[in-house]
Amino acid sequence: MSDSELADTAVDMFRREFGGGPDSVWAAPGRVNLIGEHVDYAGGLCLPIALPHSTSAAVSPRSDGLIRLRSTEAGPWDGRLADVGPGRPDGWAAYPAGVIWALRENGLFTDDFGGVDVAFVSAVPIGAGLSSSAALECSLALALVSDADRVELAAACVRAENEVARAPTGGMDQAASLLASEGQALLLDSASDSMSQVPFDPEGLTLLVVDTRAPHRLADGAYAQRRGTVERAARRLGVGSLRELADQGRGGIDAVQSLQDDALRRRARHVISEIARVRLAVQALHSGDFAELGRLLYASHLSLSRDFEVSCAELDNAVESTLIAGALGARMTGGGFGGSAIALIPPGRVDEAVEIVRSRAEERGLTEPEFATVTASPPARRLI
Repeated sequence: MSDSELADTAVDMFRREFGGGPDSVWAAPGRVNLIGEHVDYAGGLCLPIALPHSTSAAVSPRSDGLIRLRSTEAGPWDGRLADVGPGRPDGWAAYPAGVIWALRENGLFTDDFGGVDVAFVSAVPIGAGLSSSAALECSLALALVSDADRVELAAACVRAENEVARAPTGGMDQAASLLASEGQALLLDSASDSMSQVPFDPEGLTLLVVDTRAPHRLADGAYAQRRGTVERAARRLGVGSLRELADQGRGGIDAVQSLQDDALRRRARHVISEIARVRLAVQALHSGDFAELGRLLYASHLSLSRDFEVSCAELDNAVESTLIAGALGARMTGGGFGGSAIALIPPGRVDEAVEIVRSRAEERGLTEPEFATVTASPPARRLI
C-alpha cells in the first residue's frame, strides 16, 4: 500500500469512526531483522531494515481527557490516561495506550494531555514477526510528539511494550521503525545504544519474506523464558550481560562451554555466536560479499533452531525450501515460535522459490504461507 493509499484509508476510517477529518496522519514501518536475533536484550548487535509496509495513525487531539482508539484489525477501546498503567489495559489497546502513558512518564509531553482520537490502518501483517506492534506504537508516538528526539521516542515505545503490554522485548523494533534509512540497514549496539547505517544494496538479488502464517506471539511464556535463561546464564558466568563474553572472542566461547546446564550452555552459545555473525555480516555488506552474507543467514537459522529452539516446522520449511530453490541463504526472523523467514534469492529464482515453499508446506500439512519482496525503506514519517 503506497503512502497516499495508506493516508486516504486512514482518513476515511477516521471520518467513519469520529465524524470528521483528522488533524494529521502519520506512518511508521514494520521491520525485518537481517541478522542478530535474541541478542538485543543481552547487550548484543542486530541489523534490521525498515519495511515498505507501514501502519498509519490518523490523529486529532481532544480537550476532555478521553482516549478513543480504533483499528482496522481489532475492536474499539475508549478510556482515560488514569485507566492506563503497567498491565492495563489488556489486548491490542495496551500498545497505543501504553505509548501515551510512557510519553508522559518519560517527560515527553510539554503540556497537559487533553485526550486524543486515533484511527489505525495497518499494512504490516499482524502476527508475522515483522513488528506490527512497534509500527503502531511509533506512528502514534511521532504523531503526539513530532518534535521529540527519535531515540527518546523509541525508548518510550519500548517502555510501553515492556511495562503496559507486558511483552518482554528489546528495543530493536522501535529503533528500526523510527531511525532506519532507505537503502540502509541499521546496525544497533544494545550495549552502548549506538547505531550506524550499513549500505544494503543486494545488487540484483531479492530479499524475500515468507510469512508462514504460524501465529507469532511474544507476550506468551516461551519468549520470556528464553530471555530469562539468557540472563540466568550471564549471572552464572559472573557477567552483567553475555555481550561481555562475546567481546572476548575465543575466551568467551570457552567460558560458555564451561556451563554444566545444557539449556543454559546452548542458549548462551547462540547469543555469543550470533553477535559474531552480525559483525561478519556487516563486513560482508561493506565488501559486497553476498555469498558470505547468505552463509551467515543460514548459520544464524541453525543456531536459532538447534541451540535457542525458537523455530518451528513452518519456519524450517520456509528456510529449507528457499535453499532448495537456490537461495544464497535464509533464516527465521523475529522472535520465533511462528512468524516469518527471509531468504536472499538470485535473479530469476523468486517464482521458483515461492512455488517450492508453497508446495512443500502443502505436502507437510502446514498453513499456506504468504510472500513479499522487500527493500530497505524509509522510517516513520508524516503523511498528511
